[in-house]
Amino acid sequence: MTGADGRRPIVVGVDPDPSKRLALAWAADEADRRGLQLRLVHAQGVPTGGYRSGEVRPSWEEWNRALHGLGDQVLKEAVAFVDSRRPAVEVSTLLAEGEPAWVLREEARGAALVVVGSWHLSRRREMFSSASVALPLIAHAPCPVAVVPEPEHVTQQPAYFVVGVDGSPHSAAAVDVAFEEAALRGALLRALYVWHPPLLGVLDEDAAVRECRRVLSETVAGRTAAHPEVELRHEVIRGHPVQVLTEASEHALGLVVGTRGHGGFTGMLLGSVSQGVLHHARCPVITVPA
Repeated sequence: MTGADGRRPIVVGVDPDPSKRLALAWAADEADRRGLQLRLVHAQGVPTGGYRSGEVRPSWEEWNRALHGLGDQVLKEAVAFVDSRRPAVEVSTLLAEGEPAWVLREEARGAALVVVGSWHLSRRREMFSSASVALPLIAHAPCPVAVVPEPEHVTQQPAYFVVGVDGSPHSAAAVDVAFEEAALRGALLRALYVWHPPLLGVLDEDAAVRECRRVLSETVAGRTAAHPEVELRHEVIRGHPVQVLTEASEHALGLVVGTRGHGGFTGMLLGSVSQGVLHHARCPVITVPA
């Protein structure tokens, strides 16, 4: 699953609701910026409310035929949307049978990036917009995953990206992606180390903060040379990772984090912190495996 130039495409899960196009728009813009093919994926899993119509009969064959027709229509409309927004982007489509989370995990094996939408992650009836898709995909995808929320948020000038750093290999990979994203958009980058003090406290808080600054500096070292055009601001902030990252990303172009971490980001994007970030962040969240 590669483009004509042998490069991996960006894969986007297409929501059956035509009013939910932010993830598709974000993916089309990203493909255009990177010069990559865009692969539109729609899965015929358990029918959602949008599928329940008089055309769907009790017969399994009739039901499956109707779903297939509706899925074709969903992809046809999505292709037209991308063509009108980014006509230079090469587009391919896949109508697959199976649960969306499984289909996208399989597609992620050959992708540069997977993009899914997020309306309210607690609404499990949404095919490509629920935690039942996003979290399993993030946990197992071998490539970065972008979760794009609805509705569209308001960004500030100068435009900026936020990346969470904790010194782990996953956060180092996240920093690489964050620099690339900031460079593609001509944005500045805020690299944050969130220090969450232990319940029993520490003997020397100043020393702990100095260690955080050292780790942060070492993690971003060298990347500024590769992307001299990106203005970097690195900060150590005391607090809870979910709250700090949510506040920092409120008006950001995007938030980039590793899929696992340690220290201040223990369990990031696989436990309570991950779900908190995905629930509360109002900008696209890009998760990056090591």
